[in-house]
Amino acid sequence: MYQAIKNRLRDALARHIAFAYHVDIAVGLERPPKIEMGEAASPVCFELAKRLKKAPRILAQEIANAFPKVEGVAKIEVAGAGYLNAYFDRGVFWKKVASGESRVASERSEIAEAAARKIIVEHTSINPNKAAHIGHVRNAVLGDTLVRILRHVGHRVQIQNYIDNTGVQVADVVIGLLRMEKRTPVSVKMMAMEPRFDYECWDIYAKATQFFAADKVNAARMRGETLRAIEEGRGEEAEVAEVVADAIVSFHLRTMARLGIYYDLLARESEILHLKFWDAAFEMLKKSGAIILATTGKMAGCWIMPAEKEEVKDAKEVKEVKEQEEPGGDSDEENIQDKIIVRSNGTVTYVGKDIAYQLWKFALLGKDFRYAKWKDAPAEETVWATTSGTGDPLAPNFGAAASRVYNVIDARQAYLQDVVAQGLRALGHAKEAAESIHFAYEIVALTPRCAAELGYELTPEEAKKPYVEVSGRKGHGVKADDLIDKLEAATLAEVLQRHAAMAPEEQKKTAHAIAVGALRFFLLKFTRNAIIAFDFADALSFEGETGPYCQYAVVRIRGIRRKGREAGAAAIAVTQETAEALLGGASGNDLWELLLLAGSLDAAVEAAISAQEPAFVAKYAFQLAQGFNLFYHKFHILTEADEQKRGFLLRLTEVVERQLITALELLGIEAPEKM
Repeated sequence: MYQAIKNRLRDALARHIAFAYHVDIAVGLERPPKIEMGEAASPVCFELAKRLKKAPRILAQEIANAFPKVEGVAKIEVAGAGYLNAYFDRGVFWKKVASGESRVASERSEIAEAAARKIIVEHTSINPNKAAHIGHVRNAVLGDTLVRILRHVGHRVQIQNYIDNTGVQVADVVIGLLRMEKRTPVSVKMMAMEPRFDYECWDIYAKATQFFAADKVNAARMRGETLRAIEEGRGEEAEVAEVVADAIVSFHLRTMARLGIYYDLLARESEILHLKFWDAAFEMLKKSGAIILATTGKMAGCWIMPAEKEEVKDAKEVKEVKEQEEPGGDSDEENIQDKIIVRSNGTVTYVGKDIAYQLWKFALLGKDFRYAKWKDAPAEETVWATTSGTGDPLAPNFGAAASRVYNVIDARQAYLQDVVAQGLRALGHAKEAAESIHFAYEIVALTPRCAAELGYELTPEEAKKPYVEVSGRKGHGVKADDLIDKLEAATLAEVLQRHAAMAPEEQKKTAHAIAVGALRFFLLKFTRNAIIAFDFADALSFEGETGPYCQYAVVRIRGIRRKGREAGAAAIAVTQETAEALLGGASGNDLWELLLLAGSLDAAVEAAISAQEPAFVAKYAFQLAQGFNLFYHKFHILTEADEQKRGFLLRLTEVVERQLITALELLGIEAPEKM
């Protein structure tokens, strides 16, 4: 509700200034540092004074004297040298928040309009060659939370998970299985049925990387041959690649389902090739001149996308990105700003396939996938996937054009995301390029203590660093399922100690909810540009700024309400007049601040969307839980002698509960009944 009133106030101020002074000006509003100074303050008169050559305070007084009534605002006062301070109508605010109303009519029409437009959020997108790790979990949790927040405000969102099943990483595991371990396709199929196949592939990938590092010449040849066979869908390599990728994807789906993360569509790279998506995009790129054939230098024979003139990239950054994509390969220093789209051996780099995929997302390719239900989806979930087969005629219309696309990919891939956008611009799709949002985030590393706990040998220098980077190629990292298992075991031990009489299934369910809450909140409380140094002790903590702290606030409220019902102190109807009297009395500011905070979820959500930062919602949830706990210790909710005040206090706890539960749901966190 806070943001709704604030938006209404901002628009009214802009209209009034335009009418009274014939000036079109942007009106900024901020939260004053003290509640005694109001709920919103604007410095607009300082900018207006520059244009009209008039003192800011005089302008502020003129505006305050003539400003029309705005619903939800009690008064406007002048402060300092020319600030306009707005004081909300506490009774109206109570009525709106207590009734669950948080939107105005104009916002509802905007929601209806937003629902008509499709947004794609592509997240997770793990290479299907090994078990998921903590870094992948950060991607998935960020993407899933973004989806929840966008859907909360009315957007129609489609969740896609890009499956790079024809890439270098899958090829490396195929080489490891067929050439290093001398396995047959039949034995690989048997392996894929084992419960820890994703863990086995984790080790095989690390061994293959070490093997290639010792023989770079043969590594490049073997990779090239294997990649071409996989892309063309021929031979044992393609057969094993399909088995490995499909099995690993199913493992990933089950891992993410443990965290409440699901997908609408698995878009497989193999179909981009087999259904000729890439061929269509390749012709477009060649025809437009967006890519050219290199004839000299180390890139001779490659199709490359020249760097845009205004593009200035750090050579070291670009070199590192290229080496990530083509391990063991040499970068061409004379063309360091150019990007290889098709290698000299004819295979396509994944950025080339990404361009084709991005064109399809905006319905600019003139082609569509065929779709089938994923045969090994988590229980009771329907997941669709692209297919080269016949396809299901009842599949949803995934090919409809998106109005915006969020690609949740780590910050190290910024250069490649720029290349994808450059490809769209070069084809004349500047609007779509602008709506291609790289939802970037920094890495999840390990604290030296955590790395030591996992048995990694650290040099003295590494042991002194704030964090140690993980490496899938070296086999270093915290596997997602191991982490979830450890969190669940720790929380179950706590639940067993506190609730020994609870039914075993309920104990497990409660422990799972707490474990997921701890992990998701830990990953979301940091801003996206922060490197997270993961540590088991920090993630398992139930104190301070943590998920369990927020969950416990809900559990405490439920306990209060349960005791109230048992004692016959159920919440009574609270009139607006009673609320106004209590919110404006001697202790009114304490109650008002909690109510104002409870009614500010819409502000946190709007900030999260505009800044593309889910951490704002996590911060809001923690502050609301913290605010309630202060309120709980200061006020005697159930033993309050005044019936009207007791009814108000109980009703306020219900409002906080509803808002906190909603905030936690946006974070993908469930509040258990007991903790």
